[in-house]
Amino acid sequence: MRQHDVQELNRILFSALETSLVGTSGHDLINRLYHGTIVNQIVCKECKNVSEKQEDFLDLTVAVRNVSGLGDALWDMYVEEEVFDSDNLYHCGTCDRLVKAAKSAKLRKLPPFLTFSLLRFNFDFVKCERYKETSCYTFPLRINLKPFCEQSELDDLEYMYDLFSVIIHKGGCYGGHYHVYIKDVDHLGNWQFQEDKSNPDVNLEDLRNEEELDDPLMILKAVLLQEESNLIPVDQLGQKLLKKIGISWNKKYRKQYGPLRKFLQLHSQIFLLSSDDSTVSLLKDCSLQAESDIRGNDQQLLKTLTSEPPGLNDRPFCPHWFDINDSRVQPIKEKDIEQQFQGKESAYMLFYRKSQLQRPPEARANPRYRVPCHLLNEMDAANIELHIKRAECDSTNNNFELHLHLSPHYHFFNGALHPVVSQTESMWDLTFDKRKTLGDLRQSIFQLLRKILHLPLPKRDGPDALPSLLLEFWEGDMVLSVAKFVPAGLHVYQTLDGDHLTLCEIEIADGEDIFVWNGVEVGGIQIPAGSDCEPLLLNVLHPATSNEEEECQQLIDSPHVFPSNAEIGSVFTAFAIPDGVILVNKTESVGEESWITIPKEDLKKTFREQGLRNGSSILIQDSNDGNSLLTKQGKWITSVNEIDWLQVKNLCQLDAEEEQVKISATLNTVVFDIRIKAVKELKLMKELAEDSCLRPIDRNGKLLCPVPDNYTLKEAELKMGSSLGLCPGKAPTSSQLFLFFAVGSDVQPGTEMEIIVEETISVRDCLKVMLEKSGLSGDAWHLRKMDWCYEAGEALREEDAALKELMLCSGDTLLLIEGKLPPLGFLKVPIWWYQPRGPLHRWKSHQDQTDCTFSQGGVWRADSIQDAPSDAHTEVSLRYLGDVEISEDATLGELKSQAMTLPSFSEFSIPSPAFLRAWTVESKRPGRLLRAHYQQLREYKLGQRTEICLEPLQKEENLGPQHVLLRTQMRLPGKRAYALPVDLVWDTARGWTAGSLRHRVADFYSLPVEKIEIAKYLPEKFEWLPIPSWNQQITKRKKKKKQDNLQGAPYHLKDGDTIGIKNLLVEDDDDFSTVRDDIGREKQKEFALGKKKSQEALRVRSGDVPSGAETPARPRGPEASLSIHVGSFR
Repeated sequence: MRQHDVQELNRILFSALETSLVGTSGHDLINRLYHGTIVNQIVCKECKNVSEKQEDFLDLTVAVRNVSGLGDALWDMYVEEEVFDSDNLYHCGTCDRLVKAAKSAKLRKLPPFLTFSLLRFNFDFVKCERYKETSCYTFPLRINLKPFCEQSELDDLEYMYDLFSVIIHKGGCYGGHYHVYIKDVDHLGNWQFQEDKSNPDVNLEDLRNEEELDDPLMILKAVLLQEESNLIPVDQLGQKLLKKIGISWNKKYRKQYGPLRKFLQLHSQIFLLSSDDSTVSLLKDCSLQAESDIRGNDQQLLKTLTSEPPGLNDRPFCPHWFDINDSRVQPIKEKDIEQQFQGKESAYMLFYRKSQLQRPPEARANPRYRVPCHLLNEMDAANIELHIKRAECDSTNNNFELHLHLSPHYHFFNGALHPVVSQTESMWDLTFDKRKTLGDLRQSIFQLLRKILHLPLPKRDGPDALPSLLLEFWEGDMVLSVAKFVPAGLHVYQTLDGDHLTLCEIEIADGEDIFVWNGVEVGGIQIPAGSDCEPLLLNVLHPATSNEEEECQQLIDSPHVFPSNAEIGSVFTAFAIPDGVILVNKTESVGEESWITIPKEDLKKTFREQGLRNGSSILIQDSNDGNSLLTKQGKWITSVNEIDWLQVKNLCQLDAEEEQVKISATLNTVVFDIRIKAVKELKLMKELAEDSCLRPIDRNGKLLCPVPDNYTLKEAELKMGSSLGLCPGKAPTSSQLFLFFAVGSDVQPGTEMEIIVEETISVRDCLKVMLEKSGLSGDAWHLRKMDWCYEAGEALREEDAALKELMLCSGDTLLLIEGKLPPLGFLKVPIWWYQPRGPLHRWKSHQDQTDCTFSQGGVWRADSIQDAPSDAHTEVSLRYLGDVEISEDATLGELKSQAMTLPSFSEFSIPSPAFLRAWTVESKRPGRLLRAHYQQLREYKLGQRTEICLEPLQKEENLGPQHVLLRTQMRLPGKRAYALPVDLVWDTARGWTAGSLRHRVADFYSLPVEKIEIAKYLPEKFEWLPIPSWNQQITKRKKKKKQDNLQGAPYHLKDGDTIGIKNLLVEDDDDFSTVRDDIGREKQKEFALGKKKSQEALRVRSGDVPSGAETPARPRGPEASLSIHVGSFR
């Protein structure tokens, strides 16, 4: 969809309406509502002759720059005169000479609706850039236009206009967002603020005194008197009370008067409960007496309880305004309009209407006023359908499942809750709206409990035990708590509180388990709740004894549950063992890892503090037994690894008896000790003990960053059996960085240099040190960090920033790249000239270069084969033109214009930037097509290393987002070759299907669709991939839906791809390949074979220790799991 300025869109809308109303009674509707006229007059000072010119308008454009408001702008336009004198005289037709004159403008005809467009966007000729005026610009809610009109003899009311809409622009001159303030003239909207909705119906301050609120009898009487027949379900009485006084029964009265139901039963002389205690009403005598008391003594209370909530009727003459922002509509106050006088979010268009335009009273709050009946019927049907869809959407988006667990169906044993019968019969699924409150959920559970009372329930201690228990439970407190299943059973976590909060606000998730209980005990046993006491299911191994005197030499593995906040020493108490030694294994499988003995001083720590979790194992052993029972049973695993040494190689370039030695070590061995042992065993000079370091050697033989002497092997992340190199020079200190660096982006193996710098050094100083060490000069250099692909990554732009601030670490590789970085917010884009062969590409340079074949370094071109002169699909020629430095906020068209100013571009005759097609350069070939001429470069996400190639066009093109540009080549009959490529534009609005593409190609070449075959060319493989007609070959609907998309695998069709076409009328074979393809595949096989032989020879030579300068293979980045989801980007 094209993006319009709102003023432009307003005029396009008017034009569309006028066109649609031609030939109807409303053909002049726009003119009647918005058309006005301005008269421009020039008065001669000599003969007083008046020359005038009349202009029509649908909206007025007013200045913002250097103007304080709308009134001042209109004064400058329609009151102030422009005087022609001195060197700027006016030629009067009557006087026939240059004379002094005065020019002015007036409003001759005012429309019923007047629109003002504010000129907030200007151009700064000094900075040569656009900007938005954000200064304060006031406009009134009512304006008198009489001073600005030509005729002023009418009544003032004829010139009065009221503001009824403001269009607001948020953003800058290059982009932003519009929303609108609209005045509800007919009061059709529900104008009510959130704070008004949240106020309870009864304010405690409105009551006459606190004593009336403290009397529950008076409150309940008032609530029941408002109900029909004074009758209400008991379940709803508490909710009514909460709604009326703003506080629940439990919080206000329960502590003093007990539960609500029992309070009603105790006052049976006032309240009448039904036989099943489901409803309550006032007794007749008490009802009359209560009503009399309310009227006589508590009139204020009843007035407060029965009052309507504040809303629209409180201020019948107050203007109501709404903010419409996309799909979000909210009320605003009239004073909020003043906030749009200035700033980045400010008024852009103003809409006024004549004050005398008043709608009839019957139109007020009546959206159906004077709407034809047939339209009303259509509108009602559409609203009913919309209501149904909204209800279905709300049910889908806001309903979720809760699993209810009732405490009478559970009992507590072995540290957790377990169902009395089965899990299925002990859990109820409840579908609930997450927008409702916790109080609503509690009320729904009450209703569910009432149904459960009438259902057959499992017997326990008699047929009536469980129903009576549920009834007792229903009468008492009902606490809702979040529960979760753990390996030990069901555990209760936090208790839900705040009946006025919604389930979203208390963060109840879909599928949550809710435990319903009294908050204290289950089955007479007090229940521990909370995450601190979460039960852990542990495997306990303890010695089995036949009696107290004799101990059997075997272990018993038994599961046991302990609270996570219990002391680990409680294991002795649980198994009635007086004393012993506890060993723990934190893995789930016994015997796979070493056991750890818990010191006696740590026995008072909790299981959580010791890091134990579900499935961990505990071994209890007699402290007097020196032999491990695990060893006797063959389960003991030694903690000593099979490999307990490191290999140190002599890389000091000194003669030594040994080239490498093995040094015994553990993970806690300090690197300094290993280095000293290596110096001694290699029998090197003692001076190396002070001036040497150990550097790890990776599998490719590259020396990595030196390891600090004070590190242990564990801290240095060195594995047993690793190879280290003993090198001259000290290791960097904790405040220093060891960095690799190289010159250029194409880093060859073994060319990296090394440097040690302070981590606080700036990027600028680090660059100087590297230039000095590499013997380079000049200031046109910058640094880039090598990325994980071992390619040049993002540049280090902040030259004054310290390396530590940029998160550089020891071992990182920096690249010295020639050329200065562009300023922040600018791109330095290399521009290439791309001219494919074909009938539509015939642009010639001034030197008539028909074949741009260059051998210099500024040209990329694939080799051509003389045996296949028409294989243009494999030939790509790019000529380097130069670099363009441009802002990211500039458009693609501005980039093309700036590229046309390069000196190398003067060789080509291009009429305008519209005759250029832009591509990104990927792998020395055109990659992504940049199609929107007016789109900002920032939106293309080009990046700092993007290169652009420009392709000449014979005529302007306007490719839409659904268009795909393909290079098509017709196969020559009887030859293994193709004709020159021709551009084909394919509209994919109806899908990326093979059938759609085949029909487009057939229409383009005027061939029957069943008499062509097409294939996509894969230049990197020298292969053709046929594109079959899936409609004929695949009958399964699901498989067709999945595969019939050329954007997906295996085709991945995109702009610039080559499509080969075969005419089956003259050639009927399955071969799409050419002679060039055969030669290309042979070269690939030879290259792969040569590479394999070189790798084998390299592995043979790598038996010796490689030096730091003889790295045998290109270093590879560390392996990492990577998942990339790529869409269709253009």
